[in-house]
Amino acid sequence: MDKQQQDHELKRSLGLGSALSIVVGTLIGSGIFFKQGSVLDSAGSSTMALLAWILGGIITLAGGLTVAEIGAQMPYTGGLYVYIENIYGRLMGFMAGWMQVIVYGPAIIASVAGFMSILMANFFGLGAQWRAPLAIITVLAITVINILENKAGAWFAIITTLGKMIPIAAIIIFGVFFGHQHALGQTVAEVHQSAGNFGVAILATLFGYDGWILVASLGGEMKNPQKVLPKAIVLGITFVLIVYTLITYGVLRFIPVETIHRLGENTTSYMSKAAFGTIGGKLLDAGIIISMMGTLNGKIMTFPRIVYAMAKRHDLPFSNLLGYVTPKSREPLSAQLFIFILSAIMMCFFDPDRLSDLCVFTVYIFYTLAFVGIFILRKRNPDPSVRPFKTPLYPFVPIVALAGGIFVLISEIFNDPQGVILFVVIVVVGLPVLALVKWLDKRRIEKSKF
Repeated sequence: MDKQQQDHELKRSLGLGSALSIVVGTLIGSGIFFKQGSVLDSAGSSTMALLAWILGGIITLAGGLTVAEIGAQMPYTGGLYVYIENIYGRLMGFMAGWMQVIVYGPAIIASVAGFMSILMANFFGLGAQWRAPLAIITVLAITVINILENKAGAWFAIITTLGKMIPIAAIIIFGVFFGHQHALGQTVAEVHQSAGNFGVAILATLFGYDGWILVASLGGEMKNPQKVLPKAIVLGITFVLIVYTLITYGVLRFIPVETIHRLGENTTSYMSKAAFGTIGGKLLDAGIIISMMGTLNGKIMTFPRIVYAMAKRHDLPFSNLLGYVTPKSREPLSAQLFIFILSAIMMCFFDPDRLSDLCVFTVYIFYTLAFVGIFILRKRNPDPSVRPFKTPLYPFVPIVALAGGIFVLISEIFNDPQGVILFVVIVVVGLPVLALVKWLDKRRIEKSKF
């Protein structure tokens, strides 16, 4: 079955508003609220921390502009999996898909849900032992919403994206206009001594920006993907870059760096209570929880589409089961449950902070291949008419994206070599799995002849 036939099984019902809400809703989640302390610690000063968030956004925007050109030429369900396959062949495409459905997708969902459960436990006054159950229950509830129909998930994305604007606006306005700290130039010995390096700081910000490519996995369900997909990626990333810069500036204006260093992942929650009192702080915390639910929704909505696309190609064990779609809503039910189960396992056994860094490393291996891919595609077919969207300032923008990708990979290898080895091994395990699946398929076909 080819990609276009696969996509006809899913409804093309997503417009620019839905796609843009998925991009923004997926990006603005836990990263900007929970990574302020770790970015500051690694950067060593408030100025460098703010610069890390800006550069992280520029790297992401360069990557988004680069992939938007590729995605406009391949508007099918599957996203990065489809791009890598079309550029590098079936084997590399499989590795990209395997990475997303076995490692990156469940891990990023588990990481965001883990951060969210910290805030939820504090909100309800529950102990740390409730974090994993709260995370699992929330992910399950959002999965059920997405099982109903892709419009339900899209509407949930729009509602949560609008809802998250309230705490974001409150933090920006109060921090920028009522803060009394010097946002730039703050540095203390305690922070400086604990600093990793500027590269690690940028790496931490990229978790906050990650997820922009997931909307590409819904290409087969967009009404006019050649136009909608590039607009959603570029406009969404640009908007989030501006928002993240303002939030960080507001936090640095309101809270001294010594306090941010001491609070770590609780910085934003502390700010909301200090600025608006106990009740106001609770309401802002609720808004941040809604924001993170929107992020989870975007990821839960998109990753099963990659499972579905791979299953339709018989690239996974139990492909017939994983490729099942519900008769009425045309939703990939089994794929959604598969992602939920893997995510739940990771929620129980892994720390969300470490998961977030390893997620970024793993996906950037294939982002970097995609960035190289734009040069391959242009050389393969120099006719500009085949490109509905053209990356501006080519080749400068793709080179920036590629340099950013290489930087991420090198930084994480030096920062966490053991974690890198673990995740790379999990990705490489996909090769014997693919060989087994293809062998079983061959035997099934041979038996059917007799």
